[in-house]
Amino acid sequence: MPQNNLSQKITALAITFNEEDNINRYVESLSFADEIIVVDSFSTDATKEMAEKLNVKFIQNEFKDFSSQRNFAIEQASNDWILFFDLDEIVTPSLENEIKQVVANNDGAVAYFVKRKFHFMGKHIRFGGWRTDKAIRVFNKQYCKYTGLVHEVITAKGKVSTLKEKVDHYSYKSFDNYNGKLNLYSKLQAENLYSKKVRPNAYHFLFRPFYRFCWQYFYRLGILDGKEGFILAYIHSFSVFKRYLQLWMKYRKVD
Repeated sequence: MPQNNLSQKITALAITFNEEDNINRYVESLSFADEIIVVDSFSTDATKEMAEKLNVKFIQNEFKDFSSQRNFAIEQASNDWILFFDLDEIVTPSLENEIKQVVANNDGAVAYFVKRKFHFMGKHIRFGGWRTDKAIRVFNKQYCKYTGLVHEVITAKGKVSTLKEKVDHYSYKSFDNYNGKLNLYSKLQAENLYSKKVRPNAYHFLFRPFYRFCWQYFYRLGILDGKEGFILAYIHSFSVFKRYLQLWMKYRKVD
């Protein structure tokens, strides 16, 4: 297990593709890290040019899947303690202070969950399953690695704790941008199911999207978030439909 060490250094990592709108804000919110590394999937916007003007290490690497890209980034880190936030997540000053404290005075944990405050269309979303949303964002690379092709998760060999402070999650930039993210996830999930020889049927096309909408909008009380809650439940249920549509198209050899 990692030992208490007041001189522990931190590396902040990021994987990017066309993040010119977020790169400056991301680097600024993590400027307390001893090292910042950006691994880019050959962006076609100004991400590269903007990152090179900042005090970061910029590397380009072909994207295969999220876990592979994140694990590649971890391999580039000089320090054991890693911060791996998404570009649409903003570390608040209070979260920064807690991170520095737990790294310096480690309690034996090898990884820490960070709770996320999800903002959508300018509104803080409190229901629909988002209230309990959290992800491992602080960890020791000697004991952790990413697994999973789409919704990648940290596999940790050791104690995992949860930080008290939350990170602000601004996933919504525009409707087309958010919908595009869901389309990418649906495509990757379809490819994963195809590799497992899963064949879609009426259950996948009819019940699974309907269940997703009801789970998010009614059971997890997304209805209390107003029109934003309805929009989120609808587009997430439609992304489930698209997952199986894309899977069906792969079997039909349709682009």
